[in-house]
Amino acid sequence: MDRMRRLSIATLVAAAAAVVSPQVSAQARWDLPAAYPATNLHTENLVQFAADVDRATAGKLKITVHANASLFKAPEIKRAVQGGQAQIGEILLVNFANEDPLFEADGIPFLATGYDEAMRLYRAQKPLLEKKLASQGMMLLYSVAWPPQGIFTNRTLSSAADMKGLKWRAYSPATARIAELVGAQPVTVQAAELTQAMATGVIDSYMSSGATGFDTKTFEHLKRFYDTQAWLPKNAVIVNRRAFDALDKPTQDALIKAAADAEARGWKVSQEKTQFFLSELRKNGMQIIDPPAQLKADMQKVGDTMLQDWLKKAGADGKSLVDAYRK
Repeated sequence: MDRMRRLSIATLVAAAAAVVSPQVSAQARWDLPAAYPATNLHTENLVQFAADVDRATAGKLKITVHANASLFKAPEIKRAVQGGQAQIGEILLVNFANEDPLFEADGIPFLATGYDEAMRLYRAQKPLLEKKLASQGMMLLYSVAWPPQGIFTNRTLSSAADMKGLKWRAYSPATARIAELVGAQPVTVQAAELTQAMATGVIDSYMSSGATGFDTKTFEHLKRFYDTQAWLPKNAVIVNRRAFDALDKPTQDALIKAAADAEARGWKVSQEKTQFFLSELRKNGMQIIDPPAQLKADMQKVGDTMLQDWLKKAGADGKSLVDAYRK
């Protein structure tokens, strides 16, 4: 009798498991590593994106955003997504220029200097990015531009010659190349380490957006921002293809829709906040300076040199990208 009872209980448990397991297996929890603080415009957009996905899928896909390089450092995120250590992640495209010149297209100084130009460049770059990421087992979900890049320093800059000897933050091959061309000393510093690097004197200058200057309270260390509007680099949200394929079709559709909404929202917010960031820097004692004519001309020459260098590396794909952008 006891044996029959045990068998009956086991049968009931198995039946219950059979009913429950499809629901459990349909749920997914993803980790999304990001390199920037929780208050950064990109991170805030990621959090909204994750909330939109949660709502649209009725909780079937939950995405946890890990801000400020708390899960993986910026250069590690792409590899983590590719290898499945994280299902989804946000990367700064120019960080991976040494892997493929395609990732560096939006880091070429003075190729695309405003939001309209940056969007045109993105449309030309996107099909090539999608193809490259697909070959690595990943998908591009969406991309958002940073505000235009300028130079933070305490030094008065009348021309590129005044940049010689600066301890220059290099976070990508492009920014390291700028240092080389103007005679500055490149020092590799990622976003999460930037405040400490300024406070300890590891660097005394860098090129980035007003958003980064605001996030890192650069005004506590550096007092001049030359608004060169040199380029608008982009962050991209990428997903592991196998993780995406494991989702059911409605969940995939909801994820793609939320990504499209995040892209549109992100570009709008980035543009709207550009003047806000500069205003906040000014309120905190930083001079916002239009670059002198000679400095602007010198930096344009740097951009021209870097574009020619890039075209040599990028080959036919690079030429087709630039041709499509300039149509």
